[in-house]
Amino acid sequence: MLSVTPHLYERIVASMLDDIKAGRLRPGDRVPSEHALAQSFEVSRITSRRALEVLAQASVVKRAQGRGTFVVDDLPDLARIGVGLGINPDLAEAVPTVPGVRSGLIGLVLPDFNDSYGLQLVYSVEQSCTQKGLDLILKRTYGLRENEERAIAGLVARGVDGLIVFPVHGEHYNPVLLKIVLDKFPLVLVDRYLKGIPAQAVVTDNHAAAAALTEHLIDLGHREIAFVSPPVENTSALEERFAGWSSALSKHGLLSRPELVLSNLISTLPTQFRPDNIAADQTLLEAFVRSMDATAFVCAEYNLALELGSTLQALGKRIPNDMSVACFDVPHVPLTSPHGLPDLTHIHQNELEMGRLAVEQILARLRGESDATRRHVAFELVQGRSTGSPPA
Repeated sequence: MLSVTPHLYERIVASMLDDIKAGRLRPGDRVPSEHALAQSFEVSRITSRRALEVLAQASVVKRAQGRGTFVVDDLPDLARIGVGLGINPDLAEAVPTVPGVRSGLIGLVLPDFNDSYGLQLVYSVEQSCTQKGLDLILKRTYGLRENEERAIAGLVARGVDGLIVFPVHGEHYNPVLLKIVLDKFPLVLVDRYLKGIPAQAVVTDNHAAAAALTEHLIDLGHREIAFVSPPVENTSALEERFAGWSSALSKHGLLSRPELVLSNLISTLPTQFRPDNIAADQTLLEAFVRSMDATAFVCAEYNLALELGSTLQALGKRIPNDMSVACFDVPHVPLTSPHGLPDLTHIHQNELEMGRLAVEQILARLRGESDATRRHVAFELVQGRSTGSPPA
């Protein structure tokens, strides 16, 4: 039992020291921003800034203007740092008792994750669970429905208190997933939702995000704007992005002509990111670029933007002088622009907030509280150097 009330910033400092000791944060890793910490710990930004300042003064993290805060490469003795700062190590474990929790286990099921999308979501869910005194079990489905069915059934059998699921792409819904929805098991979907199914979901407003990206290109003067994507059918996020692109064109009196759409690319689907599929997609992209007169592209995914950029370069097209490219998501901290491409204009999805809200919604369900069926997480349009005015 704690004998004194700690300062709020000390709890953040203790938690981050604990994360570093446990290897959840490693040298060179970017640490959550002041804003993200303030939301995670439900404190003001003044408090979260104070915590980062204390860690920086102790040479545990370093702050790079305009880039963020990072764990230093050469860490000091963390135990001595904690003692020197007067931080009680028990503060990291000082979590409230959560009503409704029995096993203390939360399951996270998702197709896969990487640095361009998903990694920060996993990080946030794990951190939020840790802060609430919960343990997380992670299962990857590799985009296969049968794996998703096994993962969900196995986690329910193990007695998890709730499930956070990033559903697989597919024509038919997973019957195991539908059953737990009907049974009112604590479930929150992330990234996408199931049309017609009353399951809680935390998602980006992909329609609005794609519309914003398309309108950015329209504002630059583009009128022929193409859409590049994996198959959009039966994946709510992709369907909304397509609809957002189309509605933005329509709003400005422009036509979303079928010849401006390429949506049969497969290399970015889970388990399909292989050299042969990438080569096949690039063949389709080359034929697509040669067949129409677009001056700009909205790519539904980051890796498709890279494939398109490489194809355009092979065709002698300059980005953005000849053609502009915009997309969804880029790696959290890109070290260099791959393939010599300029920094990509993109939609940044707030994975940290998505993960935090998903855990909060699970806990609300466990407390017997009802919540909105779908929660939208704010996005940000990040302007890079891959978009510019069309050629005269």
